[in-house]
Amino acid sequence: MTANVVILDYGSGNLRSAERAVARTGADVTVTSDLSLAAEADGLVVPGVGAYAACMAGIVGLNAGPMIADRVAAGRPVLGICVGMQILFESGVEHGVETKGLGLLPGSVTKLSAERIPHMGWNTVDVPEGSRLLAGLAADTRFYFVHSYAAQDLDLLKGARVTTAAHDLPFAAVVEAGALSAAQFHPEKSADAGFGLLSNWVATLT
Repeated sequence: MTANVVILDYGSGNLRSAERAVARTGADVTVTSDLSLAAEADGLVVPGVGAYAACMAGIVGLNAGPMIADRVAAGRPVLGICVGMQILFESGVEHGVETKGLGLLPGSVTKLSAERIPHMGWNTVDVPEGSRLLAGLAADTRFYFVHSYAAQDLDLLKGARVTTAAHDLPFAAVVEAGALSAAQFHPEKSADAGFGLLSNWVATLT
């Protein structure tokens, strides 16, 4: 059975590259802003690039927040990518301005505490036992990151399975919390490593 995946078009994200990357797994992929299609899909991908506030404005403008929350509450898979991961948290703080997020994950997204900003390039991750998204990937697998902000209060995420990466200090690179999954790096830019994560996620949909 082929999984049906919707990539949510709310005006932000690498939509076509994400579409190609997910389609490579064998899934049937649709890029759309139609909330009814997004609600009914086997899997929903929430992409995102740029500023937290701008991404949230797009989500609010489309009125997509309740649909995403309803999917998660009903146990229907959602995958957030990059800023699409960040907006799943309670809030984001950029340039001293706090923006309310979707509140599906606890905590706030804040500027990385690192000498070099942004964090850009390939980095390894520390995968916890039992990760479904990163199952079968080698311990030295590298993923492609481009970001200046992240979820760094890891204690708040103890109820989830959290994969960390470090850029001077650790931050959440992947979060798995029931039907809700999220990746701070870009799977669509991470070559075979990203394909492995997306394949594992799509395999959970059918």
